[in-house]
Amino acid sequence: MSGYGGELLLGLVVLLGATVQRLAGLGFALVAAPVLVLLLGPNSGVTLANFAALAISAVGLAGSWRQVRPGAMLPLMAAAVCTVPAGAWVAATVPTPELLVGIGVLVTAAALLVIRGVRAAALRGVGGAVVAGAASGLMNSAAGVGGPAVSLYAVNSGWTAREFVPNAQLYGVVVNAFSLAVKGVPQLDPSAWGLVTVALAGGAVAGRLLTTRVPEPRARTVVLGLALAGGVSTLVKGVSGL
Repeated sequence: MSGYGGELLLGLVVLLGATVQRLAGLGFALVAAPVLVLLLGPNSGVTLANFAALAISAVGLAGSWRQVRPGAMLPLMAAAVCTVPAGAWVAATVPTPELLVGIGVLVTAAALLVIRGVRAAALRGVGGAVVAGAASGLMNSAAGVGGPAVSLYAVNSGWTAREFVPNAQLYGVVVNAFSLAVKGVPQLDPSAWGLVTVALAGGAVAGRLLTTRVPEPRARTVVLGLALAGGVSTLVKGVSGL
């Protein structure tokens, strides 16, 4: 990333991702991670996605913690924590072009799976929580996109959107905090950090306002459309660098 234009784009992407995350409980990484990776590189892009998702999840959780179901979330979070180090190892060892291809494929495939609302017996009950959590922790640490696996578990478990959001926020706090503990915080200039902070605050406010104004199907369509576009763009960038 270089120049005023790059920092402005960074701020806009974080604002959009934070708005989506506050609105839906998940979605920052799907929307923002591909662009952050293209702007900052795989390591800083993914760690910034982890940091921002943690921050906005914490803001949402502060007002909804009473609706959290700790017993249901414990197997998901425990399995995710176990696979975060493997994802960090992948991110640290795979060359940039190959990692961009991997991130692009993961984001695109995850968005398509969520769009289709994949149903599978393996994603139900405690066993399903462990499978989804393990996949999510690996993907979150390596590519910043752990949300879709949790979303698919929730769909297959019959959770409503109202039940899902506060629990997803708890998950986002725990798993992203552990991812950052393993990988470290993103390295940004002070001016970029200032923009990110303002964008996160603005997204938290905007997402809160939109929760009562935007129908869930419309918000979901926009989020997944942006995720597909970002995933494909990252995949093309990676392939061009091979």
